[in-house]
Amino acid sequence: MNDENLVELHGTLPGARTGELSPGLKEFESQGVTALGSDFPVFWESAIGANVYDVDGNCYLDLTAAFGVANTGHTNPYVASAIADQAVRLMHSMGDIHPTEVKVQLLRKLAEIAPAGISKTYLCSTGAEAVEAALKTAILATGKPAAAAFTGAYHGLSIGALEVCGIEKFRTPFLSCLPNKTLFFKYPGATAGVNSVIADMRTALKARGDIGAVIVEPIQGRAGAIVPPKGFLPALRALCDELKLVLIFDEIYTGFGRTGFMFACEYESVVPDIMCIGKAMADGFPISACMAKPEIMDAWAPSQGEALHTSTYLGNPMGCAAALANIGEIERLRLPARARQIGLGLAARMDAIGNQPNIVEVRGRGLMWGIEFKDAKTADAVVKAGLQKGLILLQSGMQGNVLSITPPLTITEKQLYHAIDLLEGLLKVAVTA
Repeated sequence: MNDENLVELHGTLPGARTGELSPGLKEFESQGVTALGSDFPVFWESAIGANVYDVDGNCYLDLTAAFGVANTGHTNPYVASAIADQAVRLMHSMGDIHPTEVKVQLLRKLAEIAPAGISKTYLCSTGAEAVEAALKTAILATGKPAAAAFTGAYHGLSIGALEVCGIEKFRTPFLSCLPNKTLFFKYPGATAGVNSVIADMRTALKARGDIGAVIVEPIQGRAGAIVPPKGFLPALRALCDELKLVLIFDEIYTGFGRTGFMFACEYESVVPDIMCIGKAMADGFPISACMAKPEIMDAWAPSQGEALHTSTYLGNPMGCAAALANIGEIERLRLPARARQIGLGLAARMDAIGNQPNIVEVRGRGLMWGIEFKDAKTADAVVKAGLQKGLILLQSGMQGNVLSITPPLTITEKQLYHAIDLLEGLLKVAVTA
């Protein structure tokens, strides 16, 4: 097994071992988690680079990076080694009482790679936790309890994060326990007029005296790789300055090289007040962070021995070691530049794909792309047919009608274009069916 294989399949998918494991999962896992069918999914056993191996020995090409996490490649050996080395010395510490040296090293490194001026950090475990910390920080910094967000926004599904989630299917079952104070704006697509969008936002924000922050994804991920018009983020920055609002960028999906820059906001040199990061931060180890400018983060009072906001695994030593090793790999392999370069070639292939019937739009940047179909049924069919061809694909979009393309940034060009060749063949059948 190496990290430059293509596709290798054996017999009928899913295989026999997956069939043996499925009943146990169905019996003991909450039924609200994994959708089990006769043709989907398969059980993963191992992964390396852009390849995933299932329990039946089949080798797939992963065009998802497992939700955009494996930017430095699945099971990156440097990251795995860092976790193992740390584990034999110290697996867990008391992160907000007795710190570790590796925690300080990570905090310093994050300040080094973050956009200029963002230098103070709350370490967390998940993206939703980072968003919760960001919302709390904004409340303390402004004294105002509510925020503005965007339709299509995905910031996590814990109750606080769900309040600013712009996807109704996630909110609806829990509306009775949400504050429902968030002011939602339509997220502008690439052809939207920036001036009119900002003018409408200004009017609505001025009418609300309780809004202290605006939270936004520089490119929306779960909504289907929605790229805003050029100039929108700088104009939003200016609007927040004008109205004295805290600007929060959710870079959980777009961070760590995915869009061709270490962070997507660097595309137009826009610096937020608060930035949430996670997913690809440690190549698979659960760690995230809420980062902010010192004048914003210092709205938190100094700890007197018991932190006002914390968690058991804050600054977990293995997570810190994994993140440091992973950031080192991103820098060593120059992955933001690589995503930008390979993304140019991928863009040409995506443009050609966009000319097919039943495809509404193809959009993206770097190695973050979305293929929008007219209906969710087509997207679902492509994901399932892709598995039969050895492709790991992900369905997204507000209505589930988008196919997300977010491969590991280490994927070889041979692997990527072989996968796109397979995908094009699937699309020619699916979109005309």
